[in-house]
Order: sequence, then C-alpha cells, then structure tokens
Amino acid sequence: MANLNSNLKEIKGIGEKTSVILKKLGLSTVSDLLFYFPFRYEQYENVTEISDLKIGENVKVQGEIELIEGRRGRKRKMHLTEALINDGRETLKVIWFNQPYLAKSLKVGDRLSLSGKISDSYGQLTMVSPEYERMKIGEELIGKIGTNEKEVNEKNSSEKYAPTNLVPIYHLTEGHLTQKLLRTTIKKILPLGSGLKEWLPKDIIKELKLIPLQESLSLIHFPKDEKEIKRAKQRLAFSNLFLRQLKSQSIKKIIKSKSAPKINFQEEETRNFVNSLPFKLTDGQKKSAWEILKDLDKNQPMSRLLEGDVGSGKTLVAVIAMLNTALNAKKAALMVPSEILAAQHFKTISKLLEAYNFKITLKTRSYKIGNPEEADLVIGTQTLIQEKSVLKNLGLVIVDEQHRFGVNQRKKIIDLNKEGNSSPHFLSLTATPIPRSLSLAIYGDLDLSLIDELPLGRKKTKTKVYRESEREKVYDFIKKEIKNGRQAFFVYPLIKASDKISFKSAQEEYEKIADADFKEFKVALIHGKLKKDEKEKIMADFATKKIDILMATTVIEVGIDIPNATIILIEGANRFGLAQLHQLRGRVNRSNLESYCFLFPSNDEIKNEKTVERLESLEKYSRGLDLAKIDLSLRGGGEVFGSYQSGFFDLSVLALFDLETIKKSRDFAYKILEEDKDLKNYPLLKAKLGALDRDFHLE
Repeated sequence: MANLNSNLKEIKGIGEKTSVILKKLGLSTVSDLLFYFPFRYEQYENVTEISDLKIGENVKVQGEIELIEGRRGRKRKMHLTEALINDGRETLKVIWFNQPYLAKSLKVGDRLSLSGKISDSYGQLTMVSPEYERMKIGEELIGKIGTNEKEVNEKNSSEKYAPTNLVPIYHLTEGHLTQKLLRTTIKKILPLGSGLKEWLPKDIIKELKLIPLQESLSLIHFPKDEKEIKRAKQRLAFSNLFLRQLKSQSIKKIIKSKSAPKINFQEEETRNFVNSLPFKLTDGQKKSAWEILKDLDKNQPMSRLLEGDVGSGKTLVAVIAMLNTALNAKKAALMVPSEILAAQHFKTISKLLEAYNFKITLKTRSYKIGNPEEADLVIGTQTLIQEKSVLKNLGLVIVDEQHRFGVNQRKKIIDLNKEGNSSPHFLSLTATPIPRSLSLAIYGDLDLSLIDELPLGRKKTKTKVYRESEREKVYDFIKKEIKNGRQAFFVYPLIKASDKISFKSAQEEYEKIADADFKEFKVALIHGKLKKDEKEKIMADFATKKIDILMATTVIEVGIDIPNATIILIEGANRFGLAQLHQLRGRVNRSNLESYCFLFPSNDEIKNEKTVERLESLEKYSRGLDLAKIDLSLRGGGEVFGSYQSGFFDLSVLALFDLETIKKSRDFAYKILEEDKDLKNYPLLKAKLGALDRDFHLE
C-alpha cells in the first residue's frame, strides 16, 4: 500500500517517465513531492476578450482552434507547436515549446480555455506556453488537467479539486516537465498526506491558531483564495522558524558549556597595522572591530554576527580579528562561499599581513597552498571543516555569508576539535540586510555588530533601467569608459539559451558582443561550469587588465573585488531579486572611481509596471536594508518558499509574522529545552529535529 515513503514510480498513474523527470528535481518519494512548494501563484481573473489583451498581463482567454501545427525551430533541438485561437472576434497566436504531442491531441475546432502571459516577442500578440483546459460546447470547463494521457489519471485529479483563479507555479527542471503535469501529479499523491503525523506541540498550535499540517499542504498546493495561501504559509513557515530556533538553541547550549581560548588584545600591533593601511577605517569598522576583540579576550566562545552592506569593509574587520588570533599563537580559519573568492582572499590577506611572516595557507577542493596543520591562518571553503589538520590549535572560525554555513557544520567543528572542552570563537559576516529589531528577535542572545556606512570617499553607483531602444546609447558610453581605462562586467541570468525561458544567455551573446558590438575590445566569458584553471586564468587576466569586458553569470555575485571594474550591465534584470541585484551592483563600487549599473529587463517585462517599479527602486536607494523592505512590500512574502527550499532562511518568511510571533517562536523553543532538554515528552518533535537535514545558520 502506498505511503509517504513510497517511490513515486510505484504510484498508480504517475509512471516511470514522469518519475524520472521528477528525480531531476530531487523528488523521489511521495513525501519529497508533498513538500515541494510553489514559489509563487499566478492570478487569472475572468475571461478576457482577445481584443482587450495587453502585453505583460497574465490572462485567461477562451476560443476555438483555427489552426494548429508542429515544426522544428531554427535550433533543431527545439520543437514548436503553434496554434491560432479565435474567440469569435479576434485571433491570438499561441506557442508551446517541446510538447510535440499537442499537435496530435489538439485538433482544429477544439475549444480551449488558456491561461498565460501575453508577449509580443514574436512580432504579434502571443501567448507563450500557456496552461490549457479543453472545453465542451455548451458546457462548463472540464478537467483535462494532465499533459500526458497515458500517465495521468485525469478523472481522479479533476473531481476532487475544483478549479480556481489561483494557479501555483513551481520551479521546473529542463526536459518535458510542465506546470500542468507537476500539479496533476501532486493532486494524485495529496491524499497520502493523511499519513503525516502532527509534530508541532498542541499548545503552540492552539495559542497561535495555526492550521493542522495536513490541511496546510492541501492549501499551499491548491488554494481557493489569498487567505488560504496566507494560512498555509503561516503554518509551514512557522514550523520552519520554530525548528530553526530549536536547532539553534540546542547547539547553543552545547557551545555555552564549552570554554574558548583567550585571545589577548594586542593593542600596539593592532594600532600599527591600522596605521599602515592606505585609508582610514570608518567609525562602523572601528566599533565592530573593538566589539569583536573584546569578545575574543574572554574564555567563553564568541558567537557574533557582523552585518554590513556590500563594500562596507567587513573583510578588513575580520583580518584584524585574525591578526590578533595569530599573534596569540592560535590558528584562525576563514571560510567563504566559492573557490574564486577563497583564492582572492588568500592573495589580499597575504599582502595585508606580509610584514608579520605568518604561515598563511589556501585549502579548497582544487587549491592547496601551504600546510594547514602548521598554518597561522587558513583560508578556504566549507571543505575546511572536513580537515582535522585545520582544526588543530583552532582559535577563531570566520564564515563569510553565514546563510551558507549551518549549525550542523558548527557542531562538526566542536565534535572534531577534541582538545579538552575547548571550542573556537565564531564570527559570521553577512551583507544580507536584516532590521535590528528582527535580528534580536530571531537570533536571541546573539551579539550583533553593524557597519552602517561605506568607506570614506566611496561614491554611490549610478543605476538606471534601460529599454532595448536605448541599448546603442549605453554601449557607446561603455566603449568610451573602456577607452579611458575602465573595465566592465556583463551579467546574464542563464549560461546557455533555454527552450522555456526567453532570456538572453551568456554563451549565446558572447559571439555577438566579442565579434560585433565590442569587437575592438578584449572580451571573455566565465561561468560556474568552467574548469578551475580556466576560471583562475580568466579572473587573473581580468584583474591585470588583460580583459576589458567579462561576461558572466552570477558567479561574480559574492565578494569578487576588481577596483578598476566600474561598469556592470545586467541582462534580464527582472529575473533577479533586488537583493541579488544589489550584490551584483556591489562588484563595481570597490574604489573611489565613479561606477555605473545598467539594468536591461527582458523585452516583454519592460512594459510591466510592477517590474519597472521594482527595478527603479535600485535607482533611488543604495542601502541594502532599504531595498529589502521594498522587495518585501512588493512581493508580500509571495516567494517565501523559493528561499525555504534552498536551505537557508529568508527575510520574506518573517513578513508573514509580527515581531511578537517571532519572539514567541524563540521563547517556545527555549521553554521546551529548559523543561525537557532531551525532548522525552515530545517524541515526534525529537524525530523531526533528528531527521532535519537542512542546515540553518547558527546565529
């Protein structure tokens, strides 16, 4: 009998083909799919007449097929199904990608109800890859919800769940998986959710008036209205928030029971180091450094979060902490998100501290410079915690971008560091903007340091949203700047062209940029799939000005520091969140030179008022915290589960709760652990916590 642990291919009506496609998303079991949430919803109001359609709108239209045919696209791998739909007054062109069976299953004369976005990408009003339902003349819509009749039991899926104007949208993989097929498959396995046991304590559910877990799954996947979406999100997000608090506080209890090596403040050496710098520290840097140094001078493990906007100088504050640690004959380890960034930090820190003759090593999967066991300072990625040699004599661990480093990794450091009852000090660096009141509510007794200003003389990046018609003007400006000795980043949302997403890709545009538009300049392409030595050479050439334009994906998002690069052009800007765009923009504000950020949304989105409003906020605001608040107000927490599923906590989750509720989640967790530290009275909660394989960050 099917249950939550059943493999999807064993479920009647799903089939081998669909289960193979779902596995590409990491979905193998019934439980996996039940907890694969929509990242947004599309709202389709009443039927719109074709004559009233506007570009960029999500609409529902109904009409009869006048013509339908399938053909190969200009790229032979792509198959197009094209149709003309007439509603009795006007005709609309419809295109589906890589669904060749549609030309056989749909026929001239069939009446359809179609839901999708209107575009003018094909020279006329077009609906691209819409969802559809077949209609019978004189009858209401009937459920042909599946896209593959051999694998979908459509009767079962259409009878129980009434259609609504809210359509859940999920992240998909490349291949033949469609939104419709995914929804149909979820409908099929949803009744198996009755096997889920309620693990959240009853008194919490009652006090906060949360809905049961099973009901929340039904509502998150198939809501009737916005209220149901909110109720489902509140329950699921609170569960996430509460588990996070419980996990964090249980680890904190372990940490507080440990002692830490006392790092005595080396006042004279620190003063000499700061005075040797070619610039002055900001007040925020000075204050944060002093707070950290005072923590290090104690026998209790430091647990501090250093928050500062992009380019505010967090790394330099970390170097001051590393300097004091090494001068006390203890090892300091710095972990960063990527190998490129690790190599860059190794070079920068080695130069900053060259007068001290410290043994500085670089250790990642691809790089190994020096011996980590004998080192004073070790720089690398998360793989550092897998090295026992790194943990020997460890006094300080610094993690850049803390959401990528979880409590389980922190516990691993404690478990592997068997030198008595000792635990290293811990410092996290983040550019993720979180209001102080929320930080205190979420992180509880975490000590927070804040750098709230940019280095002296640093100018704001001039940012502007541009239309396609203005591209030549932008290109002329970039050429002028490059001729004056500057460099530029061109960033793309995709490495290569996609059949499903109509955005410019880095590979596709490379030839056009390198051989035509900017043929007089040196252009290179970098992305995450290149080999280590290829990426290393490209970045080295860019740093030494052998490359004028670096075309890239978001591999350059975090921390890459090229002071002479003063221009960033971002294609498909609507594809990125404001926080990510702000991070990208920070790549060109690394010196006192004037810097520029050019945003190009996709053609069909430039006419969407909400898209333009969101992007234009980057023109007005330069602080990440301001942009985070705007992003929340515009999204309304609507993409909460996009971040939830990626393994770290997102500020949008907090938008679902008031400050008091967030505090309660912390207080509930604290109370339960104080009364029952082993959770003997909460076996289901204990099992859930034990099975938790998501790594929430510690703080």
